[in-house]
Amino acid sequence: MSHPYRSHTCGELRRANDGENIRLSGWVHRVRDHGGVLFIDLRDHYGITQVVADPDSPVFKVANELRAEFVIRIDGKVTKRDDDLINPKLATGDIEVFVEDLQVLAKADELPLPVFGEPDYPEETRLTYRFLDLRRESLRQRILLRADVIAALRRLMGERGFVEFQTPILTASSPEGARDFLVPSRIHQGKFYALPQAPQQFKQFSVIAGFDKYFQIAPCFRDEDPRADRSPGEFYQLDIEMGFATQEDVFAVIEPVMREIFEEFGQGHPVSSSFPKIRYRDAMRRYGTDKPDLRNPLEMEVVSSHFADSNFKIFASLLKKEGTEIRAIPAPKGGSRRFCDRMNVFAQKEGLPGMGYVFWRAEDNDIVGAGPLAKNIGRERTEAIRQQLGLEVGDAAFFLGGRPSSFEAFAAKARDRIAHELDLIEQDQFKFCWIVDFPMFERDPDSEEIGFSHNPFSMPQGGMEALETENPLDVMGYQYDIVCNGVELSSGAVRNHKLECLYKAFELAGHNRAFVDTNFSGMVNSLKFGAPPHAGIAPGIERIVMLLAGVDNIREVTMFPLNQRAEDLMLGAPSHPTNQALRELGLRMTKKD
Repeated sequence: MSHPYRSHTCGELRRANDGENIRLSGWVHRVRDHGGVLFIDLRDHYGITQVVADPDSPVFKVANELRAEFVIRIDGKVTKRDDDLINPKLATGDIEVFVEDLQVLAKADELPLPVFGEPDYPEETRLTYRFLDLRRESLRQRILLRADVIAALRRLMGERGFVEFQTPILTASSPEGARDFLVPSRIHQGKFYALPQAPQQFKQFSVIAGFDKYFQIAPCFRDEDPRADRSPGEFYQLDIEMGFATQEDVFAVIEPVMREIFEEFGQGHPVSSSFPKIRYRDAMRRYGTDKPDLRNPLEMEVVSSHFADSNFKIFASLLKKEGTEIRAIPAPKGGSRRFCDRMNVFAQKEGLPGMGYVFWRAEDNDIVGAGPLAKNIGRERTEAIRQQLGLEVGDAAFFLGGRPSSFEAFAAKARDRIAHELDLIEQDQFKFCWIVDFPMFERDPDSEEIGFSHNPFSMPQGGMEALETENPLDVMGYQYDIVCNGVELSSGAVRNHKLECLYKAFELAGHNRAFVDTNFSGMVNSLKFGAPPHAGIAPGIERIVMLLAGVDNIREVTMFPLNQRAEDLMLGAPSHPTNQALRELGLRMTKKD
């Protein structure tokens, strides 16, 4: 054999190789002893080949001492299997290799977690030994899926005329957004770089510089508390920016890219043919959230008029307060007291006293509402509610009241819970939507001050005229989110490229020109020298792959993630710096009170 380790890979051999002398190297996936004959599954990056050693083999003694994850090299002869012994689960299942020589390249200690099979193991163990965890087939396939998705995204963006650029990792801190990761400067002692939370300003600078279509698979760093769908340290996004572009131009680029990605890698699940545009306020009213799962057909409706001045005093008195309303969540086929009671228990576990409900049943050739709430408001109002919601016999509805901001988060959970309990979710498909027309400003409930509600650098709809003449709380921004199956993949916006308009927006949010000039000097300067209208978006890579892989935890699609305490358990990061490193940086550690 000319190569010291292999003439073929462990996923390459077929019946056409019958009778050939070959060399393979890889890991011992498992060893099976069948009546003294050893069957060794040998694994490498490309697949698994069954290797056979019988007692007559000159290397049988060595083979008999192999354990899982030993790294070995074998020489042997390929033999096609009998038809009744073919393994259709393996690409190499038509053949096996009889060992003639075997060399152990590396031994393996007793494993802290198994590689063969997919038993559920504690995450801390998996992350400590991630190099072993990555040998497990399910995780390995998700990481390869991620690589394939990124390669496809690069291809698709290139086909659309976008050019990939790399933006800086060491940059300036920004007062907006999440906490920065700070990097002390040795040369400029006492000063710090920040790792970019996103390449937002740099990608705008790229377009302002005249590069018309920018994209990047961009690393982003945010010192945030971890969540299942968010890494505590870093994540990647498909970052794009377009010159001379409108909101619709961004949609026209992203929709076919997302459709092609989900059709290519979505395991054959259908992808929504259209990406409906839903106004932010409509999304909150219908779904209680700005990231609705449209596989769930349930939509809330405002039913306040049916409870005003009714005998249901809780809702009737509530509606006399300004800014309150009553919403109904329909529950088709949920019309039993048992189901309604179960949903009430769910509400109580979420911290509410319960949910009002009505369920409808047949009575004397008529449809009649039942339950305590129905008795209080009477037959006429109950029937009006049923007609508005389009419900029938055997259906139910649940009711929540108050200021919408006080119950919308729970309403979103209740809508999802009801749909899951009643098996209404359209499984195994991808449903996209755009959330549009976000309000530019919001009022702080405690201080009553007006501040930005979304991206402060977005262009307000109506431009300067809207900022000068409208109530700030009525001004909409050219801001948009793309959502799939209840997961927000990205936010984006048309940028505010007019400096005076930017100053005015910050003024309404309580910041004077000096604040803008001091904190966003680079952006201010760039807008003084001919900035074109431009827009962009940045779908998250991990969230895309999570949806495609059908998992809920971002660490399941990340090769070397931090744990939930933002620690790297393999390398021991974060770690204490040496005294010498601190001296060179002009830093001194103090104990936190």
